[in-house]
Amino acid sequence: MNTLLLQPTDVLFFRDGRPMNGSLAGHTAAWPLPDVTNHALHAALHRAELDKQTGETLHQHRRRHSGQYSEERDRKFGSLLTAGPFPVDGTDRWFFPRPKDAQANGSVRVTLCPARSPGKDGDDNPWPGSSLPETLKYAVANTRPPEKEAGGEPWISSEAFTAYLRAGGLKHEPGLNEPGRETGAPGDGRHFLRDESIADQEANLGIAIDPETQTAGQAAAEGKIYTAHYLRLRDGFRLGVFAEAEDKVQGDGDQKRDLLQLLFNGRPTQIVVGGQQRICSAELKRDQPLPLPLGLNSESDFAVLGNGKIAVKWVLLSPAVWPELAKGISKRGTPTRSHPGGWLPNWICPETGAVLLRTVGAAERRRRRSLNYAGQGYATDENAEAIPARLVAAIVPKPLVVTGWALPNAADPDRANDGGAKSTHLAVPAGAVYYFEADSRDAAVALANALNWQGSTNGTEIKNRRSTLLGEKGYGLGVCGTWKHFGDVP
Repeated sequence: MNTLLLQPTDVLFFRDGRPMNGSLAGHTAAWPLPDVTNHALHAALHRAELDKQTGETLHQHRRRHSGQYSEERDRKFGSLLTAGPFPVDGTDRWFFPRPKDAQANGSVRVTLCPARSPGKDGDDNPWPGSSLPETLKYAVANTRPPEKEAGGEPWISSEAFTAYLRAGGLKHEPGLNEPGRETGAPGDGRHFLRDESIADQEANLGIAIDPETQTAGQAAAEGKIYTAHYLRLRDGFRLGVFAEAEDKVQGDGDQKRDLLQLLFNGRPTQIVVGGQQRICSAELKRDQPLPLPLGLNSESDFAVLGNGKIAVKWVLLSPAVWPELAKGISKRGTPTRSHPGGWLPNWICPETGAVLLRTVGAAERRRRRSLNYAGQGYATDENAEAIPARLVAAIVPKPLVVTGWALPNAADPDRANDGGAKSTHLAVPAGAVYYFEADSRDAAVALANALNWQGSTNGTEIKNRRSTLLGEKGYGLGVCGTWKHFGDVP
């Protein structure tokens, strides 16, 4: 994928769907969610009118909603895939949200671990009398004494994240798990940043504008003011994004061109990012290795627990959305089971915690995709191998609010003519940790290959986006590590 570095020319404005009037700022200065930069690039491609520049007709996509396709092909840039944004400093060092099980300042040492039940056969029995969901077997306990300030810096560098995955809190290595003195080591302070080190928040008052007359102080906007917070990046910091838009040439799937490379054409381009028409200067870099930390995926990487199971944990690099599902028949014609969604991935059985993902080969994946496009559906267990593993513990922070606005879509009866507000979703934030027990080392490797963003590759492309919704916009990226029980970590 292309690497894009977005340099703001002014303050940035990001908000969600919560009220923004009077003293309510509407959460307008949080770090942008992945769909913000996806929408910015989509709009930039439309504004560029690439078909007029090239003199060729761009590939037209059918409108789609909830698995239903319309017959009309009038949508462009359906191949746009993005990931990010992530903070990038002046030395091209990338930063990612801190895992929630490593809560020590200036360190990537694991401080929270799943704890065995105090009862008999604690490895296999859930905690007695606890409020844990039935899906989970272990509570997560803190290995450190209580302290007033806990949590650690919210951003750690790619190097520090790699050290966290490799050490995994299973052993102590100076410079990896604890603050180091050597300049540039992962324990160096430059690898651990707080929000104020990346950006400042600036607050301003504004006067509401009447949507009908586009004037202030009149009609519905009379006497209304609002408070807004703006994000001003520190000197040298940029928004780092990965993106590609492989478009078919004359409808030929064997011949493709990257529309983003046509858009930038070897020169910086200004694009609108976020609300209030804020501008960023975007620089595209080709053939760059993806600086995302690589998850573990070898048999020897994963620890063996006391009950003989293999320990795999999955850490989110970007938020994920898992909606509530009703029992019935899917749009593909296959039976579906009910699922609560929310904090629990839709690919986890809500009753047993079993992993519902299956290992599917490339040829079978292409066959299923062709059946899906044709509206014929497919048997979900056909030509696929189950992954014998189950979810046993989790650390999930408070949810993020994801909202948006949709254009008219003939495939959606609710927005066929006028468009309208999209459904509001609550996303699991980046940094959430999910703990699994696999039945064997082969199962652990298969699970890691299904959950790691790089799959079974060496990290040259993003293979897995494990969010049920908005995966194409960068939701659901994660990496795998390993874990041990509370009391087993030195």
